[in-house]
Amino acid sequence: MNFNEKTIFFIFYFLFISINLHSQNTKIDSLKVELQNLTIKDSTRVNVLNELAFSHFSKDMAKTLEYLDEAKTIAETIQFDKGKARNTYIKGITEAIQSNFRQALQYYNEALKLYEIINFKKGIANCYNAMGITFRNKGELRKSVSYYKKAIKIEEEIESDNLSASLLNLGTSYEVLGDYQEALFYLKKALTIAKAEENEERIAYSLNNLGGIYKGQSNYPLALEHYNKSLYINKKLGDSISVAHNLFNLGSIYSIQEQYDKAMSYFKKSIELYKRMDSKIGVSSILNGMGNIHEKNRQYKSALNLYLEALKINKQIGANGAIPNNLNNIGGVYLALKDYKTANEYFIKGKLSSIAIEDNQSLCAAYIGLSNTFTNQKNYKHALTNALNAKNNSEKFGFLDYQKDALEVLSKIYKATGNYKDALKSHQQFKILNDSLFNKENIEKITQLEYEYKYKQALDSANIRELILAKTVKTTSQNLEKSQRNFLLGIIAFLVVSLILGLIISVLKLRNEKAKIENILVEQKLLRSQMTPHFIFNSLAVLQGMILNKEQEKSISYLSKFSKLLRTTLENSRYKTVALSKELSAINNYMALQNLDASPPFNYNLIVASEIDATSFQIPSMLIQPFIENAIEHAFVAKKENKEIKVVISLKGKDLICTITDNGIGINKENKKIKKNKKSLATTITEERLKMISKDFKSKGEIRIEDRKKFGEHGTLVTLLIPYKVNLV
Repeated sequence: MNFNEKTIFFIFYFLFISINLHSQNTKIDSLKVELQNLTIKDSTRVNVLNELAFSHFSKDMAKTLEYLDEAKTIAETIQFDKGKARNTYIKGITEAIQSNFRQALQYYNEALKLYEIINFKKGIANCYNAMGITFRNKGELRKSVSYYKKAIKIEEEIESDNLSASLLNLGTSYEVLGDYQEALFYLKKALTIAKAEENEERIAYSLNNLGGIYKGQSNYPLALEHYNKSLYINKKLGDSISVAHNLFNLGSIYSIQEQYDKAMSYFKKSIELYKRMDSKIGVSSILNGMGNIHEKNRQYKSALNLYLEALKINKQIGANGAIPNNLNNIGGVYLALKDYKTANEYFIKGKLSSIAIEDNQSLCAAYIGLSNTFTNQKNYKHALTNALNAKNNSEKFGFLDYQKDALEVLSKIYKATGNYKDALKSHQQFKILNDSLFNKENIEKITQLEYEYKYKQALDSANIRELILAKTVKTTSQNLEKSQRNFLLGIIAFLVVSLILGLIISVLKLRNEKAKIENILVEQKLLRSQMTPHFIFNSLAVLQGMILNKEQEKSISYLSKFSKLLRTTLENSRYKTVALSKELSAINNYMALQNLDASPPFNYNLIVASEIDATSFQIPSMLIQPFIENAIEHAFVAKKENKEIKVVISLKGKDLICTITDNGIGINKENKKIKKNKKSLATTITEERLKMISKDFKSKGEIRIEDRKKFGEHGTLVTLLIPYKVNLV
């Protein structure tokens, strides 16, 4: 991912989180009923009209304006200052949503003066909050922080229920300023208060903005988790503006992960909502996101048109906070087109705009853009200065993505100027950051979170269907009361269904218990097959011989290995899965113990592929050893020299493969030998067990035994496809 891709995704959050939305349909319906009952044009009617307008602005702007006009007329007629102030304040919100910031500030100031006249402190705090949001969207972050702090001071004094919203706003401003520590402090405090108050709107906003922090820190799985939780709540509440922003944020995550089709799908859904709400700043942010996808697909003309359109909108509405990102993105396209002069001009503009509004993230992007441009022009002096500025700023504020990009361009500069030592150091640091940001675990975790969210949606839909069904059953029951006969039939039907369901549940429970018992029996059989009385007796007999022969060191070593093997086998049998490292340790002890009594001894090797972390992989216990036992017991003729057993653990794609190879007589001759003596019980048990394990793990597991004669070699090849889990802790 280059620097252009990231700059569009750190766009400030423009949701009006200081507003206590009453978006629930029940609240709106209640207000409508109350309005119908109010025939007198008094202060009560003004209040109800204002609250209806307030409840509709995120869903139906036309209806909002209609309610506001009627409320304003009545308030002015009866000289109701408090109602007029509230009306003016909400009018400011409608203008701000449409990105008419100057008009919005004018309305907020008018409302503030009215509230100050009547000394209504809650209204004064609301105005400070709204003004703070507007200044933030204009890119005047320090002003926004000062207004939020004014609001918080009043709200703490009056113990306002709007305190969590003000904390949210303050946290998001610190986020754009790059002060993540302060941002997280205020956002988490806001979330705690919102949960205590059971305020779902504020919980959703807190989760969304916390997701923005985690995205800025490149913790994409955690960001995705917070965005999905926020989206889930906002959809339930019917908050269109918040849903649009959630969709934009989710699209940005998928774009970073280079899942462009999915990202574009989210962007299209989001821009439809923004257009419906006439949110120009929202539309411009989506245009940036879409432009980036076109740029990554080398559709530079389309990308440039989208970036320029976004810049035009932001200049028209005075959204200075978004302009640095636009300029950097446009510079990135010209850089890709090798028009270095034009690219340089836009990056310089982006740098100056970022400095003016203290947008440290955009400033890092501008520095990296300039560094790349100068590098391509072989102006390494200026390239190095800008790259170091980007590195220092990104390290100061914890912008991991920008640190990575700065290190990448520094490596190129040092290499081009012959400073190979610093070039290597920068490249190594770049690789470490790159691997940590885009490793397999992150991608798998994002996929897991996505499916968990989809499952939650499906579950919610099922609950809704269940409620509908319950309502239908209730209606049917009421109708049945009209007839005694139908009522009786209903009871009988209910009892029959209950009986059938009870039988089904009982049968399922019995099957489940039977499966558990079978699994336990198989585990016990396997344990007995691994630690047979014959093997224990032989081991103890060998030990006795050593003691009688006064082979003290050898007997101590043998006893140590035997006891360790016995303990490991018993411990591993207690668990459904064990670490691969523990299983291999047990196998190693087993082969060493068997070899002490073998004449002549055999050579054995345990090989684990370098990409496998044996401590993280969890596999079923006691799965490999039976096949090694078969090789030792049946593969070799007596007194054969150069006996070899080789165990190799490898990873092919997502499959964990274990191969056990010997250079004995081969499976075909071995089968004849076994038939004369006994069938390999351990192998049969392992096959049964593997079938059950595959069902539990929901992954494939199989055994394949082949005579190496088909490969022109001697011996037997056993291939195990082992179900496994990876412990990420």
